[in-house]
Amino acid sequence: MSPYQSRPLDPDVPVIDRRRAEAYLAAGLWREEGVAELLRAARLRHPDRLAVVSGTTRLTHGELHTAVTVAGRRLEGLGVRAGDRVVVQLPNCAEFVVLVLALLDIGAPPVLVLPGFGDYELGHVVRSARPVALAVSAGSRSSDPVESARRLREDHETLDHVLALGDVAAGDVDLAALCDPGAPWDAPVGPASSAHPRPGRGSALTDAAVFLLSGGTTGPPKVIPRGNAGYAYMIRTACAIADVSQDAVYLAVMPAAHGFVLNCPGVLGTLAQGGTVVLGDTTDPRQALGLIERERVTHCALVPTVAMQWLAAAEGTTADLSSLRVLQTGGARPAPELAARIRPELGATLQQCYGMSEGLLSYTGLDDPESVIVGTQGRPASPMDEVLIVDEQGRPVADGTTGELLTRGPYTVAGYYRDPAATAKAFTPDGFYRTGDLATRTSGGDLVVNGRVRDIINRGGEKIPAEDLELLVARHPDVRASAAVGAPHELYGEVVCLYVVPEAGREPTLLELRRFLRGLGLAVWKLPELMETVAQLPTTAIGKIDKKVLRADIARRTAVEA
Repeated sequence: MSPYQSRPLDPDVPVIDRRRAEAYLAAGLWREEGVAELLRAARLRHPDRLAVVSGTTRLTHGELHTAVTVAGRRLEGLGVRAGDRVVVQLPNCAEFVVLVLALLDIGAPPVLVLPGFGDYELGHVVRSARPVALAVSAGSRSSDPVESARRLREDHETLDHVLALGDVAAGDVDLAALCDPGAPWDAPVGPASSAHPRPGRGSALTDAAVFLLSGGTTGPPKVIPRGNAGYAYMIRTACAIADVSQDAVYLAVMPAAHGFVLNCPGVLGTLAQGGTVVLGDTTDPRQALGLIERERVTHCALVPTVAMQWLAAAEGTTADLSSLRVLQTGGARPAPELAARIRPELGATLQQCYGMSEGLLSYTGLDDPESVIVGTQGRPASPMDEVLIVDEQGRPVADGTTGELLTRGPYTVAGYYRDPAATAKAFTPDGFYRTGDLATRTSGGDLVVNGRVRDIINRGGEKIPAEDLELLVARHPDVRASAAVGAPHELYGEVVCLYVVPEAGREPTLLELRRFLRGLGLAVWKLPELMETVAQLPTTAIGKIDKKVLRADIARRTAVEA
């Protein structure tokens, strides 16, 4: 009998059809070993090797295993069970790693939220995922995340616990204590046997190992269930492609909750190989370069805007960067001029990584010709990844022709969590995910990503859906109409420019609108940074707002100002 289960522990997790699942099993891509087992085996295999560095905290794999096991028992003592969801919004810290691995161990998938998300995005995630607990850190964003979590607990009956890091009040769970096996713990704990996998604990092939969030390119972020078998396969494959082994030292300076940093191969891949993860919660490139020297970092992943900052900082640094072997870029396509500077100026091989939280990963190879590394986003990670590039009618186009990229494969999900409408819109009836990305395929099989089909502003790799922003701006009483477009920016590539038609006699300012949007809980990086007041918005022949005109206008204005 096949080990494939068509129905996971959570019935709201969409699953792929049996035929494709059986094919992935037969090819050896899917295994009965899930993500928790993959990571646990590495901790037991390399107990004396350094696993996690976070500030002054240094944990071996053996110490990490103890912390994870104890945290898992404590979570079970709080009533967290297999199949429950726990939202995790934490900065890069040791508690993030211990908590995520403990949740994996007990089969309660973490729902990973970027620290920069505000109350608006977090509230949507809580409504969608219905978690039993929410882990937050004081000071992880400009508003008070712990107080926000407490309000959400009052408003949502399924949300039993706030796991607070750094601002613990009566009724909260002390997350630092939960993750420290030596800390006093007066609450109940689960049985000692909970350190070992049991049937039905969320270890089936199709059970969600983790929940990631979509880039929010079509509205608020959607919740994405990453199934055990496909996710474990993706992590193993990413390790091989990026040459991550037990001697790897991976530096995470971008949020570890982001799939690019978490699993490409990232934090989870490095730990699964017995390597070391250095958690550097810093945006200062000089500090990051210092960490490379101090910890002998071999691998790191950056968005192009941060890579540009590193290049500028490297010009005057005395830090020894000779250990750095691989620098991945993702989130946005780097300019070829930027990509060409990585090897000569940082001494590392550039690896372009294109992908999305829903699935497909495409990499340039470490031994690819420089023209491929600099000018393309590489090839799909798996031989069983299926990629179609289609025209507006959904017909495949020839190599070298631009079209929308569609994909399905052994680690691409079958749909969104508890959102059948979004699933029907984003996935074809035969399981292909409509990425919304415009791409071409070269004669050599490499992908070149050219932009977005949808109305998206790409600020330093973070995708901002213009329509979502416009709907929020429309709530302001002084705004009659608005349109958001990307304005060229030297560092971020694009920033949000808001064109506003005010109500008669009203003159809303950029600062007022930014404060209004923050009051709605919008993440800081989604806020408009430029604003133009106009009497009316340009329209096309069929009455739609003509954003081509607006983009050309702001490009001209910014060029003149420069």
